[in-house]
Amino acid sequence: MSSYDRSSYKVEKKKKKRRIIFTWIILPIMVLSLSAAAYGSFLFNKAESVMDKSYIPVEREVKREPVNPIDENTSVLFIGVDDSELRNFNNSSRSDALMLATFNEKEKSVKLLSIPRDSYVYIPEAGYNDKITHAHAMGGVASTIETVEGMLDIPIDYYVKMNFNAFTAVIDALDGVKVNVPYPLQEMDSSDRQGAISLQPGLQTLNGEEALALARTRKQDNDIERGKRQQEIIKAIISKATSAKGVTKYSDVIEAIGDNMTTDLSFGNMKAFIDYATSGLNLEVETLTIAGTDAYIDGIYYYQLDEASLEEISAKISSHLELDNSFSAESNEENNESDENMSTGVSEY
Repeated sequence: MSSYDRSSYKVEKKKKKRRIIFTWIILPIMVLSLSAAAYGSFLFNKAESVMDKSYIPVEREVKREPVNPIDENTSVLFIGVDDSELRNFNNSSRSDALMLATFNEKEKSVKLLSIPRDSYVYIPEAGYNDKITHAHAMGGVASTIETVEGMLDIPIDYYVKMNFNAFTAVIDALDGVKVNVPYPLQEMDSSDRQGAISLQPGLQTLNGEEALALARTRKQDNDIERGKRQQEIIKAIISKATSAKGVTKYSDVIEAIGDNMTTDLSFGNMKAFIDYATSGLNLEVETLTIAGTDAYIDGIYYYQLDEASLEEISAKISSHLELDNSFSAESNEENNESDENMSTGVSEY
């Protein structure tokens, strides 16, 4: 392979990686632009109607004045919830995945931070430290936002919350996705029926329930391997959704997302993010992780965040949002008050 070919390959590989990462995190938003291009006004109007039904602001104390994603830097917290009809779609469900995305409008850059679900953090709603996944169970979206804001010392401008039904419904709307199953497994389904899903090893097309079982399982390995499997499923979703056959399914995909998503982003806000998706190679996407260690407190497992790493990530996100010193000063005062009043609590799970 010539140096020119290798250079072209690297550029294309980098471009593909950006596209996969970005399309997944903004899937509910970017499908709008894809729909508009594929079907014109019909699907665009349908998307607007469906997304308007998903618009549900939450009562909370905002950390700064509302921002407009069209011309201002913005932060969005994505909350994946272990929710279903079995749990009556209530706020007592734990968050199964948390990801913070920050957008710098001038640079057209994105930073993505994945927050481990077992992170040991202070939860204001509870008044003590616990796993961050429990913040949602204690007080829903508002409690989760408040906890992340306190942990990172940054404002959360908007949220997008999706449940397991969104995951399975999108895959079913695409008529399944082709994924490699690494080993024989038996898992419960979204209704918590033990052993309801049985899969054999090999590359195969999975429906929504089967893909969810593969994404959730960790009995035979660990969370790291589970994360890799989830990434492979995400790539399969993107591949199918952007294929010629997938394009014909956008109507069903929009309905699947709309029925299982809530957000305080208006339809107008969502359209503002299309500029990021159309930036191509000019779009800068950086993924962030917080270092930490396994810890057991009173016999319960937690992920103990490294303070130096946490401060570094906080500073990087604050810089990306171009926050002024007034926000940090106000947040530090609130955190000091929290430290003075903090008691220790241990959850039952």
